[in-house]
Amino acid sequence: MPEQRHHVWAYDFVFDRCANGQVLKCLTIVDEYTRECLAIDVAGRIRSARVIDQLARLISIHGAPGYLRSDNGGEFVSRAILKWLTERRIHTALIDPGKPWQNGLDESFNGKFRDECLNMEWFRSRAEAKVIIEVWRRQYNHVRPHSSLNYLTPNEFINQLPTRASQQAML
Repeated sequence: MPEQRHHVWAYDFVFDRCANGQVLKCLTIVDEYTRECLAIDVAGRIRSARVIDQLARLISIHGAPGYLRSDNGGEFVSRAILKWLTERRIHTALIDPGKPWQNGLDESFNGKFRDECLNMEWFRSRAEAKVIIEVWRRQYNHVRPHSSLNYLTPNEFINQLPTRASQQAML
């Protein structure tokens, strides 16, 4: 269970298709504590090197999570990913094969992403999908309240968290 912001990130893939036939493979990365969607990378193919690039970008912004939760998909258990995570002292929290409920938060997020974005839009191209999906991600973080956060948005929830400076002052 996540104990604080950036303690556990969950990541997974969601697939869709554009009107022009292009495949959409979406890498979703969510902070389990704040429910913030940190990124949705949209491409036709996303291999382990691209997953590493996305994680490195997020770590440069937020710092490293303690754990990354995922299923046992090839991109998440590749030698390259596991080596990269080990070098950064990031632990994996792999769910058991065939048990998506062990990654319930990310599965719930992916369901909302599908219901509220992918099923509501008819993307003409991958380029259009990237733009619309990023708009949806920002709305999800800044506008959409979450019952699990006492009906705050992830951004509002994050803003009410004590800062590191205030936590240190209390010690």
